[in-house]
Amino acid sequence: MVSKIDNALQFNRTVLNLRAARQELIASNIANVDTPNYKAKDIDFVKTLQGAISGNTVKLQMAGTMPHHLSSSPGENVMGAPVMFRNVVQPSADGNTVDMDVERAQFADNALRYEASVKFVDNQIKSVLTALQG
Repeated sequence: MVSKIDNALQFNRTVLNLRAARQELIASNIANVDTPNYKAKDIDFVKTLQGAISGNTVKLQMAGTMPHHLSSSPGENVMGAPVMFRNVVQPSADGNTVDMDVERAQFADNALRYEASVKFVDNQIKSVLTALQG
C-alpha cells in the first residue's frame, strides 16, 4: 500500500525537487548581481522534468563547506539537465549578465508554481486519506 502511495506522489516529488533547485539557481543569480563576470544561470524546466520522468536523473548536489564547492562548472547539471546561461538582455561593463528585472520575475513565477505544486500535493494526500478513512 505504501509503495502505491509513493508511486502516486513520485511525479509531484520530482516537480517540487526541480522547482526548489531552480529557485536556488535564480537566488544565486540575484545574490551575484554585483559580481564582475558572473553569468546568470537557469535550466529548461520542461526538458529537465521530461528527463527526470524518463529516469535520466542525477542527484542534486549538497551544499558545500567551501566557496569553491558551489562554483559552476561547464558540466554542471540539475536532475540530468544542463545548467545553461541566460541570454544577455542588457550587457554590463563588468561582464555580469544578471538582469534584476528578469530574475525577480523568474523568482516570483517559480515560487508561485512551487506553491501551486505544494497545494496540489496537499489535495492529493487529502484525497488518499479520505479514501482510506471511507
